[in-house]
Amino acid sequence: MSSVAEHLAIIHTKIAAACMRSGRRETSVELMAVSKTFPPTVIQEAVDAGQTLFGENRVQEVLGKIPQLPSHLRWHLIGPLQSNKVRKILPHVEAIHSVGTLSIANDIQRIADELGIRPTVYLEINLADESTKHGFAVKDLPAQTEELFSLDRLEIQGLMCIPPFDPDPEKSRRYFTQLRQVRDQLEAGANRSLPGLSMGMSHDYHVAIEEGATIVRVGSAIFGGR
Repeated sequence: MSSVAEHLAIIHTKIAAACMRSGRRETSVELMAVSKTFPPTVIQEAVDAGQTLFGENRVQEVLGKIPQLPSHLRWHLIGPLQSNKVRKILPHVEAIHSVGTLSIANDIQRIADELGIRPTVYLEINLADESTKHGFAVKDLPAQTEELFSLDRLEIQGLMCIPPFDPDPEKSRRYFTQLRQVRDQLEAGANRSLPGLSMGMSHDYHVAIEEGATIVRVGSAIFGGR
């Protein structure tokens, strides 16, 4: 068994344990392998171990990798998306986790309409209001949700966040809790379902699961350091 396969087995065991602690079914959480910067040969090791969902940060990088790997794989874009890259990426990824402005949401709406597709997206929320981070500020959401939810080409699956990094995973918990609460408030206010919570990375995914994550984005714990 390769080291990547061993790492995946360990992570699935930890996911199962976190689900058990929080009274959830293991199937309610999906593992995304964040493969940014890793070559197709390394990604193939994860594929050989049964992993099918991969996350990438950069449009050019994922477009270069897709033709070199099996066609059944599912690709999600998790990094910021520039308006001039929307047309290039939309036909090739299953979901975009980084819709953090009305402008990019409208760009996706317009191009999806031209292409006749309905892309799945997650709204990225900047919970800590960090100037260096991408995403909607919580305080601005009430004024923006009506327009966001009027974009009929977008399948808004849920919310995504990246908490400020802290080596203590427990320090992330309050952000994960807050994202769930923001989601619940949006659901109630808009009277629509937003089942997805994309949160948790290599050092804190178990905490994210305890707080309701439906998809965890794990990179270094699978592939090693970059």
